[in-house]
Amino acid sequence: MKKIMLFLSLLIPIGVNAIDTSARSAILMDMDSKRILYEENIHEKGSVASISKIMTALLAIESNKLDKVVVVGKEIEKSYGSGIYIKEGEKILLRDLVYGLMLRSGNDAALAIAKFVGGSVEDFVRMMNNKAKEIGMKNTTFNNPSGLDQEKGNYSTAYDMAILTSFAMKNEEYKKITGTKKYTLKTNMNTYSWINKNKLLSIYKYTTGGKTGFTEIAKRTLVSTASKDNTNLVVVTLNDGNDWQDHQNLFEYGFSNYSNLKILEKGNITIYNDDYYEDYVLYVKNDFSYLMGTNEKDNLIFKYELEKKRKIKNKDKVGILKIYLGDKQIHEEEIFVKIINNDKKSFFAEIKEWFVNLW
Repeated sequence: MKKIMLFLSLLIPIGVNAIDTSARSAILMDMDSKRILYEENIHEKGSVASISKIMTALLAIESNKLDKVVVVGKEIEKSYGSGIYIKEGEKILLRDLVYGLMLRSGNDAALAIAKFVGGSVEDFVRMMNNKAKEIGMKNTTFNNPSGLDQEKGNYSTAYDMAILTSFAMKNEEYKKITGTKKYTLKTNMNTYSWINKNKLLSIYKYTTGGKTGFTEIAKRTLVSTASKDNTNLVVVTLNDGNDWQDHQNLFEYGFSNYSNLKILEKGNITIYNDDYYEDYVLYVKNDFSYLMGTNEKDNLIFKYELEKKRKIKNKDKVGILKIYLGDKQIHEEEIFVKIINNDKKSFFAEIKEWFVNLW
């Protein structure tokens, strides 16, 4: 079985405008493709403060216990700093605790969630680190569910937090909670009304969610997400005294200079200079879109690798298509074959197929 290697190159222009932030570390990432559009020290590890709560919220949601009642215990006695001021013995839905965690950055809510979901705070922290490894956060260590720096604190990078947020935003429940501006509820002990601390939800119209953070060690940390015209972006800044403005500037840069381009459309494909399958129909099963710059000058390259099959059956996989942007592979798609109705084949095509299947 031999392979046919065919290439098609398409020139796509991209331009890059200068942009900067006040952050020690910053990243602008496309949440769908994970393409990085802006970066500054994105793999530098540091304290991330309360944006750690994104992981806490995600694990609470994935526990499938959101509608279970949590009886608040003594674990909240260790809480300090920002809170939602729940009390021992209070009965509250896990869902409501997650709202308090994300909207008001409740450190007491983080401890109550950890105890309820993990069985103990220590076991929950192990869950946090296991999840981080599972989704590709290679430079992250969680030591508590809140992000407080009282002992060791939580350490990560702008890149890892963008990966976590991109993963979390695929969860519709998380997406709903993090994008909520105001939430009210009543328990057996109190009535609460919470306004989201993420001001971008009110001042930047494309914002879909995010999480604020601050400790004396970490300084200001911020994660935010925004969507426009089917483009979904995440910004993470660590130690940034001008984070509200920096996030808006980075989003505007991304939306102004990049857009999703449908590069591949499912269905029949034509491969020029291929005579082995010229009497058959080749097709792919999926569309593929990628975030591309409006003035990019790198090459978009289609690399077809076809197998010369001895026996060809209808709907057989006969190769793969690899798509590159410059020297970086951005996608891989399987290629399938469809046998044309025999009544429509020429005499020479039938002879060729007979020889091919005879091998």
